[in-house]
Amino acid sequence: MLHFTRWKTILIWLIVALGVLAALPNVLSQRQIDALPSFMPSQPMTLGLDLQGGSYLLLEVDRASLVAERLQNTRDQVRQALRGAGIAYSGLSDEGQRIDFRLRDPSQSAAARTALQQLLAPVSSGMLTGGSVTELSLAEPQPGVFNLTLTDEGINYRLSNAVAQSIEVVRRRVDEVGTTEPIIQAQGLDRIMVQVPGLQDPDRLAALLDQTAQLTFRLVDTQNSAEAVASGSARAPAGTELLYTTDDPPFPILVQRQVMVSGENLSGAQAGFNSQTNEPVVNITFDSRGAQQFGAVTQQNVNRPFAIVLDNQVLSAPNINEPILGGQAQISGNFTVQSANDLAVLLRAGALPATLDIIEERTVGPGLGADSVEAGQLAAIVAAVFVVVFMIVCYGFLGLIANVALIANVIILVALLSFLGATLTLPGIAGIVLTMGMAVDSNVLIYERILEERRAGRSVIQAIDAGFNKALGTIMDANITSLIAAGILFFLGSGPVRGFAVTLALGIFTTIFTALTLTRWLVSYWVKRRRPKEVPRGWVSPIPHGTRLRFMAVRKWGFGATLALSLGAVAGFAATGVNYGIDFTGGTVIEARAKTGEADVAQIRADLSGLVEGDVQVQEFGSPSDVLIRYAVQEVDQQTPQTSINAVRGALEADYDLSRVEVVGPTVSGELALAAILGLLGALAGISFYVWVRFEWQFAIGALVATAHDALMVLGFLVVTQLEFNLSTIAAILTVIGYSLNDTVVVFDRIRENLRKFKKMTISDVIDLSLNETLSRTILTAATTLLALVALYVFGGGVIQTFVAPMIVGVLVGIYSSIFIAAPVLIFFQLRKTNAKGEVIEEEVDRRGEITGSTPTPQGRT
Repeated sequence: MLHFTRWKTILIWLIVALGVLAALPNVLSQRQIDALPSFMPSQPMTLGLDLQGGSYLLLEVDRASLVAERLQNTRDQVRQALRGAGIAYSGLSDEGQRIDFRLRDPSQSAAARTALQQLLAPVSSGMLTGGSVTELSLAEPQPGVFNLTLTDEGINYRLSNAVAQSIEVVRRRVDEVGTTEPIIQAQGLDRIMVQVPGLQDPDRLAALLDQTAQLTFRLVDTQNSAEAVASGSARAPAGTELLYTTDDPPFPILVQRQVMVSGENLSGAQAGFNSQTNEPVVNITFDSRGAQQFGAVTQQNVNRPFAIVLDNQVLSAPNINEPILGGQAQISGNFTVQSANDLAVLLRAGALPATLDIIEERTVGPGLGADSVEAGQLAAIVAAVFVVVFMIVCYGFLGLIANVALIANVIILVALLSFLGATLTLPGIAGIVLTMGMAVDSNVLIYERILEERRAGRSVIQAIDAGFNKALGTIMDANITSLIAAGILFFLGSGPVRGFAVTLALGIFTTIFTALTLTRWLVSYWVKRRRPKEVPRGWVSPIPHGTRLRFMAVRKWGFGATLALSLGAVAGFAATGVNYGIDFTGGTVIEARAKTGEADVAQIRADLSGLVEGDVQVQEFGSPSDVLIRYAVQEVDQQTPQTSINAVRGALEADYDLSRVEVVGPTVSGELALAAILGLLGALAGISFYVWVRFEWQFAIGALVATAHDALMVLGFLVVTQLEFNLSTIAAILTVIGYSLNDTVVVFDRIRENLRKFKKMTISDVIDLSLNETLSRTILTAATTLLALVALYVFGGGVIQTFVAPMIVGVLVGIYSSIFIAAPVLIFFQLRKTNAKGEVIEEEVDRRGEITGSTPTPQGRT
């Protein structure tokens, strides 16, 4: 019944009130938020990088360099252990993860094993369980020949340690840049995610994080010619190595491998100026141990050059004119004021334990972020107006109640996002707008059912009560299928795509709450106060009552058209392919905006053709003053990150502002492609399994075929239009799958109900009847969703258009597939069998005990 107890009423409005309070900080200024009482929520939603500007970097520990360093250290330890035990050996070398050597006297094998035993001792893993890790394994394949192998678990242990140590170093470096509220956290075994909102100089941050900053002081070998070693006419003597200076062009210096003083002994570093030459320098201070070591080295090596080495590059190699005993020194080189400051930052923060490679970078300028916020707000307002007006026109007073519930829905959704500390991204705004479009679907289901029950002769109160009760199962089924798609999207997505998935999933929960509780209470209150004699109706009905379209009569034509279009989409994909974005191919995307006038695409392409290897794509993007520049992964960036971006920036900075920069390495692009494929397959499998469990296997096949059709149609659209195919496109396709299944499940629910009601009606007639009964709901829901999506497309800006366009197409093909694909599959697989005369075979009951023939059961499923 429509009756609500006092406690239910209090609980419903308490939830709404709490939602209003939690969402309130999002519309207040910071000063107003600070003035709020301490007991009130004061945390607004955090804006993502695409809305406030900033940088996102994904760093990966260089496994190869870590293994190489570990092998070098192990070789040194083996050498010391064998020499200490007086054991002669030869051929000490390494290959892959293994170190090999041979004893000159094989009879010393037992002594060698004893000497190396300390290297084989397990180390504590540092876990709460108190486990240990064996880093090295020893084997003797033949007498006197030994193999020491780095174990995979040992390497993983070193990687995890390097990540843990690197996070602290990275945090100190980022803090030195002066940013606020950076997010720095481990991702997986060997990666670190760095997200810095509001950063004004992302290139400086990338340069700071890309350097290991291992500072060493070493003596220069003056007895041998560095030029001869560099030319290949001589070999570097044992204990030395050839390094190069940072000059342009660099020149070689032969330095000793032995580190006399390391950067670990620094206690301070500050940028300054040389008092004599006024050149930028870095003044360093040693701790007590470092000061003692530095003083001893300079005392013993007066008049010898002393190399200052940073990450295997010689900054300078001045002569030691006199002992330096004060614990202070000066690093000079080809510094600018900025580079001297950056070196001081690196030295103060400390050296990274391993090399970190930038494998993914996404940067958004604050100006573009502000434009995105404005566009998103405008799109949301326009979409809300469209939906509100449409519901009132179609349902009158009931539409007004639906709009009140819709407003509460959005408020509670924003409150949940704020409470959970979720980050609002541009796709997240799209999720809110899409929620508005789809939220009224539940109200449409309820209202259409109420009107149907009223036409069947029930009283107003009975019709309203039956409408809510009978729509409950359909609403739950329809929303659970969308929730499955959102869940898979969250677990397999990343960045903004996850934000969209979170918003969509929370929107489903708030929609169910407002439709089944708040809307019902509002209608109950209205009925109690007004005692209406008739159910309110709107001024426009998209589908007249009593429509009896014979959809199944043309199902073969529908299948034929579907087959032709699907084959065309597959053929087009095979022949032309889609316009893969850098998420899947790797490479760089730069969005630039002309400082004055329109962008000159041809001139930009000409300016960059000599700077970037391979094809450079330059196209107008959004307004005539905006361009999108794309090029593939550059070999020079693999060796020195940021090289190509810096070159492009130098060529364009006079006439253009770089609003957005995205760099994705080949490793990440391959992983994203795999995750996208798994996401699509997982969504199809999960939704089909749910439909199978909830309905019957024929329904599951129908749902699977329909969703595969929708995905192929969207793919064909992308082939024809050549819109960029990226992670956002995958999110759009998954959303289309969820929406299409939403509509299909509504139809399936009605088919199942009519199968019970009309036991001798043929399956094609049951499907036609069910499609006609749900057609009004299908059109109304599609209309509200399309209104919201069109508002996003028109007002949301260029970035979001490529995200929304496939969804618009998906909604349209989703309607088609629900009618002409999913339902006819039930006929093909003989959901209700007929004999040669077309008569229904009686007493046919499916495995769930649900009626598909003429024999009734005590109770059907709802």
